[in-house]
Amino acid sequence: MNPPRRRFLRLVAGAVALPAISRFASAQSYPTRPVHLIVGFAPGQGADIIARLFGQWLSERLGQQFVVENRPGAGGIVGTEAVVRAPPDGHTLLLVTPGNAINATLYDRLNHNFLRDLAPVASIAQVPQIMHVHPSFPARTVPEFIAYAKTNPNLNFAAAAGNGSMTHLAGELFKMMAGVNMRHVPYRGSSLATADLLGGRVQVMFDAVTSSIEHLRAGKLRALGVTTATRLEALTDVPTIGEFVAGYEASGWNGIAAPANTPPEIIDKLNKEINAALAEPKIQARLAELGAPILIGTASDFRKFITTETEKWGKVILLAGIKAD
Repeated sequence: MNPPRRRFLRLVAGAVALPAISRFASAQSYPTRPVHLIVGFAPGQGADIIARLFGQWLSERLGQQFVVENRPGAGGIVGTEAVVRAPPDGHTLLLVTPGNAINATLYDRLNHNFLRDLAPVASIAQVPQIMHVHPSFPARTVPEFIAYAKTNPNLNFAAAAGNGSMTHLAGELFKMMAGVNMRHVPYRGSSLATADLLGGRVQVMFDAVTSSIEHLRAGKLRALGVTTATRLEALTDVPTIGEFVAGYEASGWNGIAAPANTPPEIIDKLNKEINAALAEPKIQARLAELGAPILIGTASDFRKFITTETEKWGKVILLAGIKAD
């Protein structure tokens, strides 16, 4: 092979290798400045608590501050669109929730496509819902509740986070699968809905375990069932709704996503660190306190999960005829 041809081939090989070297260097140095972890809800809610827990972990592990930034509005849409518009460099992330999957169908027009415009990074935890009633309510079990509802069709069920929320859709799915009729009453928050449940203005409520567990432990509310496929360690004596309504499952969840086209090396790095957190006993204990079982897996696993969730809740929304406020 003559020398000019050898030089030409070396140049070509070098040009091909440069992008890979550049991406590797980018991942090695990431993050180079503070990272903004956007939460589309107000401070103090379950999503915010989880974001701050993992923001602190990532700050300590990666040497840059992970700043939790609350951007509430429109069921998480305001915060989501801020991340969709951000540069795809890993320095702006989103704490994703079922609201993202729900909004994809609930709203006729959005300025983003959840499955296309965000890159899943890692799942974190489930957020189980609890079906609960006032202690004076006649039914003590899910089968008793179904029987009572069929003879008393004017029951009200509270959605702690309003129309089209996970708490709303958990109730709508229960109605469909149990064959009962209940009237949905939306609320702007769990505390307002709980006050009306305690006051008898609504008869049953589906709410996140993170919001309701202290009321249950204090005996102010009675749990009939959990919405997860398996029982919770925090409430082992409470059966799943699925034990009586075959196939019922309506868990909330949290995870992290980045803008689409974020380098895969950065996503892999974040996924590795988040999974390391989920293996840490202190993090596991804190999530157990919140009643939130961990969800650990690859970025690809998380993409499959949120795709399934988007399709599932899209069907419920269409069958129930739910419209955005």
